[in-house]
Parts: sequence; structure tokens; C-alpha cells
Amino acid sequence: MSEEKHHIVPYRVYIIVLLALLALTFASIGITSIELGEYTVAGALIFACIKSFLVLTYFMHLKYDKKYIRAMVVFVFVIFVVMIVITFLDYLYR
Repeated sequence: MSEEKHHIVPYRVYIIVLLALLALTFASIGITSIELGEYTVAGALIFACIKSFLVLTYFMHLKYDKKYIRAMVVFVFVIFVVMIVITFLDYLYR
């Protein structure tokens, strides 16, 4: 345990990520007022994926974790994308 390297992230990075998350939140709210038809949900999901990436990378310190933990998170995202594709295909062919 004592061999683990500790990292120090400056507060400036957290503030920049927070501002980016706020901007993306307002953008995902704003995208619902724009008439994009069937692409509105896809746009909101893209914003949600970007926000979750930022939270995982900086606030949960995934950027500094081991490779196998990153691989597990990527695997979960792949499952998430597959489920979204299946949902859209179900919606498309109803």
C-alpha cells in the first residue's frame, strides 16, 4: 500500500471541469428546446456521455488509476452503448 503514488490535482483543474460540466448541463437542457426531431435524444445522450467521462476521469480519479480498472470502465461503457443501440433499434422498428 505504501508503494502507491499519490497525485495532487490543482483546484484550477477542478474548477475548469466544474465549469465544463455546468456548460454541458445547460447545453443538454437547451437542446430540448431546439426542434431536432429524433436526434434530440441522441444529442442529449452525447452530452451525458461527455459529462460522465469528465466525472469519471477527474472527480473519480480514473485518470490516475491502474490500466485494468480503466479497462473495466470501458467495458461498462461498451455495454451501455450496446443497450442504447438496442433501445433505439426497438424504437425505430415499432
